[in-house]
Amino acid sequence: QVQLQESGPGLVKPSQTLSLTCTVSGGSITTNYYYWSWIRQAPGKGLEWMGAIAYSGSLYDSPSLKSRTSISRDTAKNQFTLQLSSVTPEDTAVYYCARGHSAMDYWGTGTLVTVSS
Repeated sequence: QVQLQESGPGLVKPSQTLSLTCTVSGGSITTNYYYWSWIRQAPGKGLEWMGAIAYSGSLYDSPSLKSRTSISRDTAKNQFTLQLSSVTPEDTAVYYCARGHSAMDYWGTGTLVTVSS
């Protein structure tokens, strides 16, 4: 059973960089041919796919967020991370990590990140 868990600060100030880590257990992030994504849901809005990192390390970005997102991984720790720069209050959302690219089969429980001064 694959499990994912997000971790990171729940409060970030405007203009700063949001950093989240997803720790994966029950499976390796380098296993062929899985992809690992970040998704968010702002209050009252739908799910927004932010980007993904493949089993190979290849990166996939959302065109709308590409200039502000950075996804990386630590294979030794079986973790992948999200950095979102220059945040504004509009980036307040529940952030999820998940396995998959266009369709997700395992999800973390999500973590609320609030952008506020």
